[in-house]
Amino acid sequence: MAGSAQLPLLLRVAQGEDAERPPVWMMRQAGRYMKVYRELREKYPSFRERSENPDLAIEISLQPWRAFRPDGVIMFSDILTPLPGMGIPFDIVESKGPVIDPPIRTQAQIDQVHSLDPEAALPFVKTTLQTLRQEVGNEAAVLGFVGSPWTLAAYAIEGKTSKNYANIKQMAFSEPAMLHQFLSKIADGIATYVRFQIDCGAQIVQLFDSWAGNLSPQDYDTFALPYQQQIIRQVKETHPDTPLILYISGSAGILERMGQSGVDIVSVDWTVDMADARRRLGSEMKVQGNIDPGALFGSKEFIRDRILDTVRKTGGKGHILNLGHGILPGTPEENAAYFFETAKQVNQLLAIPA
Repeated sequence: MAGSAQLPLLLRVAQGEDAERPPVWMMRQAGRYMKVYRELREKYPSFRERSENPDLAIEISLQPWRAFRPDGVIMFSDILTPLPGMGIPFDIVESKGPVIDPPIRTQAQIDQVHSLDPEAALPFVKTTLQTLRQEVGNEAAVLGFVGSPWTLAAYAIEGKTSKNYANIKQMAFSEPAMLHQFLSKIADGIATYVRFQIDCGAQIVQLFDSWAGNLSPQDYDTFALPYQQQIIRQVKETHPDTPLILYISGSAGILERMGQSGVDIVSVDWTVDMADARRRLGSEMKVQGNIDPGALFGSKEFIRDRILDTVRKTGGKGHILNLGHGILPGTPEENAAYFFETAKQVNQLLAIPA
């Protein structure tokens, strides 16, 4: 690719190039483990204010960039952020998480869900992404992210976080046509939102179908995969060169199915050995992950060994180094720093030829 050396390392690898080392960033990179974030949260206790006020969202997104210089800077936001623009209001209650009240349980409510106009509903996203691109230049790739339809529908139908997803599963198994209509509406809205993020400056977009790992494989094929594909198909029609990543928590049983979604990169959680993931997904699929976030509570030697083991198992190609889930609150900042430092030296440590 002409001039591709000028592109950020993460973007080059995501687009399929071989590179000098695996790029590295972390899910939940900005957040509670950082002292500067906790101080800002005390001043601005509302999560929605922090994520929807562009000045705050930009500052929070850049906190880990200033501290660790990761290869990717991800917009500080939430997967539920576009829902009010589709007629589904929500709140985020500290220590309880997102609340959607009333939850979406009836045909009449689903009929009221409308298409998303991101320019009108989400102007702060545009400001945030444009500014992040200016701030990091070509030193890092700017990532956007969205929720996938099953997970967003689960929040909307349960009304809050859930351990057993009883309400959405009841709808799935007793009134499937109603749920399919809802999922399709969400998929169209999220496809519009992904395109908007790319137009505003996102160079890579990650889809989080966080709760789809709670589905059986056959139900994943019915209620999750087709709507991931609906989004990806629409995005690729207009933005074929923007790499898309799919992440699902607890995905060991559906890993191959994730590869059928149409994404460019599958983000692997830590319940799957990376060498197994590579075999199961095939040599053409790029992978991300998959270090247990709890490893960052270990010694530096332990952290280094886990990084080297993961990279060794990927062969050092087509791999974005990341955690298998978000970095945990309470993680020592010096351990996060060491994770990034070691990741950037990984080829010297392994003596993998570039």
